Amino acid sequence: MIGRITAMIRFARCRKFLFQCIAIGVILAMVASACLFKLASIQLIDGQMAAQAATQARTKKVIVHSMRGKITDTNGTVLAQSVERYTIIADPWAASQFEPIDCDTQKAKQAGFCHKVNGKPVGVKGSAGVARLLAPVLKMDAKTLGAKLTGTSRYMILKKDVTPTVKRAIDDLNLGGVVYGELSSQRIYANGTQLGALLGGVDDSGKGVAGVESMENSALTGTDGYVIYQQGNGGEEIPGTLTGSQEAVNGSDVALTLDHDVDWYVKQALLEGQKKTKATWAMAVVQDIQTGEILALEDTDEYQAGSDQAKLNASRAVSESFEPGSVGKVITMSGLLQTGLHKATDKFTVPYSYTKDGQEYHDSSAHGDEHWTLAGIIKNSSNVGVVMASSQYTKKQRYEYLTKFGIGQSSGMSIPGESRGQLGTPESWDGRTGNTILFGQGYSVNALQLTNVVATIGNKGVRKQQSLIKSVTHADGTVETPQEGSSTRVIDESVADQVKNAMESVAEGYSKVVNVKGYRIAAKTGTAEVAGSDGRLTSIVADFAGMIPADNPRFAITVIMKDPQGTYGGMTAGPVFAKIGEFLMQKYNVPTSSPRNDAIAVDW
Repeated sequence: MIGRITAMIRFARCRKFLFQCIAIGVILAMVASACLFKLASIQLIDGQMAAQAATQARTKKVIVHSMRGKITDTNGTVLAQSVERYTIIADPWAASQFEPIDCDTQKAKQAGFCHKVNGKPVGVKGSAGVARLLAPVLKMDAKTLGAKLTGTSRYMILKKDVTPTVKRAIDDLNLGGVVYGELSSQRIYANGTQLGALLGGVDDSGKGVAGVESMENSALTGTDGYVIYQQGNGGEEIPGTLTGSQEAVNGSDVALTLDHDVDWYVKQALLEGQKKTKATWAMAVVQDIQTGEILALEDTDEYQAGSDQAKLNASRAVSESFEPGSVGKVITMSGLLQTGLHKATDKFTVPYSYTKDGQEYHDSSAHGDEHWTLAGIIKNSSNVGVVMASSQYTKKQRYEYLTKFGIGQSSGMSIPGESRGQLGTPESWDGRTGNTILFGQGYSVNALQLTNVVATIGNKGVRKQQSLIKSVTHADGTVETPQEGSSTRVIDESVADQVKNAMESVAEGYSKVVNVKGYRIAAKTGTAEVAGSDGRLTSIVADFAGMIPADNPRFAITVIMKDPQGTYGGMTAGPVFAKIGEFLMQKYNVPTSSPRNDAIAVDW
């Protein structure tokens, strides 16, 4: 009995032990299973994710910047272009870890390079060592560089607009992962203050913000590309790891109608004329009468293209508006002839002063009653004469011909800062303004508008659309030529010939100061009172607008001066006109004029 009890106790103990072993075995199996699962997870799942994360950490997308297109003159002379430059970047944290490799050491042999300054060991490590190596190449003070390289930042700009030569010298310092260059570009302009405000400039991002740079920004701007690769610890590209790329497409080149040589000469002639007459400013336009192309667009402002002044100030030759003065009489004569109200040979007795509708008008200098034809009224620039001749010329007709010649309208060239001038409607004209517009007062124009008035007369009465853009050459070599603007007949050819004839008589009256040997000139002078600095009519704008040669018009030239000594346009702006005209005749080898034998009588 005792034996059975003892056996039962032993059996119970064994069973308990067995259960404990089984429980422990189950637990160990579960732990082992968990370990196996985790191991599989690490190897098959987390390992892949870790590998992907490591790859992503090494992967770098580098933007390949496109180059902005060039701006050239009509002959291909470069006026503005972008050149390759670099922004030098440092990693201050990496600089703090820098340890220079001395030459002639085992480490140098293994690395394949070493660090030295003037042939000697760098001597210090960390940011100070990097600065000591870099300072001579960047031509910067080592202490200043060391201060920039100190800290935990991972991105610090050290210097902008570094040339490729300097960039290569930095590469030779073997500072990969610490200092590197980011490709950028710098916009440079070749001609100082010539065409300064007209070309305008770009902002820090390379976007055109003024002048032609803004006007043609969409064409000039390229499309950036990129490359994607994996980099090593030193920032270098790991061979064979390029995974994606897209080539940059450079901006298109824009060719202007301007001729650099003509424009340069015009600029010099204006500066000389300004100095001689002590004018506040002067400006000029040269236009090809047959095509409408602008060959020169200049003023005496001294703004460097790309400068803040060039970005803030539009070209005076397009932005400045002024009363044309007596040049406006050619529009009046054109309208009088075209409407059939008068012939150029109609006779008038013209006094010095004349009262109409309670308003008195007088000429610029006292004279007795003169016997002038309509052509003579233009030749002698009589205010009284044009008012008398226009007694049947309605306000509606006056407005019609002003607008037909482009007064109060945009040139259509979309030049930034261009003024439209000012022309009121007939309903807005008071009793005096309705007559002063006959002799170029009471409305305002810009130099482009006034030039096209003369060009229209020289082009046998057909007004051409002016142009400044000759062509756009895209990165793939294709050339796009802007669609030629419409031409509009303003007056009949016979009317244009008569107005031109009268203008030639005007020019002959100034032949002692305005002449180009061998060539006939047809022109009109103008002098108008404008507001001075005190806001009152204390300043003068003098202009001389004409065409050369008169017998076969090739070029329209307008010269305008503010407050010149000598006052009258023929005596001040006229000689500058002649200087420009002489250069044009020589440059383009224009045949000399035939003798004049068709002059319309100016007296009776």
